[in-house]
Amino acid sequence: MIKILLMSLILFPALCLSGDYTFAFVPQQSANKLAKNWQPILDYLSDKTGDNYTFKTAKDIPTFEARVLQQEYDVAYMNPYHFVVFNERVGYQAIAKQRDKMIKGIIVVKKGAGITDLSQLRGETLAFPAPAAFAASILPRGELAKQGIEFTPRYVSSHDSVYLNVSRGFVKAGGGVMRTFNNADPKIKSQLDILWMTKGYTPHAFAVKRAMPEDARQRLVAALTSLELTEEGMRLLEAVNFKGIMAASNEDWQDVKALELETLVGK
Repeated sequence: MIKILLMSLILFPALCLSGDYTFAFVPQQSANKLAKNWQPILDYLSDKTGDNYTFKTAKDIPTFEARVLQQEYDVAYMNPYHFVVFNERVGYQAIAKQRDKMIKGIIVVKKGAGITDLSQLRGETLAFPAPAAFAASILPRGELAKQGIEFTPRYVSSHDSVYLNVSRGFVKAGGGVMRTFNNADPKIKSQLDILWMTKGYTPHAFAVKRAMPEDARQRLVAALTSLELTEEGMRLLEAVNFKGIMAASNEDWQDVKALELETLVGK
């Protein structure tokens, strides 16, 4: 009996350590689009780690924020501002980030609209994904306020919705980020011009709940950083416009923390 038990421990170590975890993505795009792009990566991670990762998102960014605040997700891909807030308030820990990337917010306008300066947006209604969307909302709104340009914000739930609203002329301009703009529907993207761009900041964080076991964290980091080492992994990364993923720690977001932004999440 003892011999059988020892053999089972040797043959099935991954089974003893494996777990089931939720992996959530901030809804910058529609749930269908996020699932299409990220589910194959989660399948890869599950295969490499021996753990089971289940795709999650939310109908809009405020709902995502509320769920992270309640620690409903074991792992979450969240914007830099979200990470600073949720690290401080509920203890989410950074484990990885996009390699060789700084996040840049943009303001887009409809091509041919004749808008060439931010001052032309004075008094207009502008679209943003959500109040606490870092580069797509907080930074552009801050720049407009800095220049004394008054406007009416309209929050439309996702980056893709911003681009759609601007392209159809429902609003004069809207906020986004370069990654989602480059990944937007080509028919919509072709109707837009970038009017303004922020400087670069540390990008979105892959973060885990403090309660997630350390061995599971290590397996996940190893799998995430291995994606760029194979043709299969590179193909998966290309679908989300990543060149690679690198290990990260909480201190990597000091540039965002130094902004001392007003806390919007959870209000």
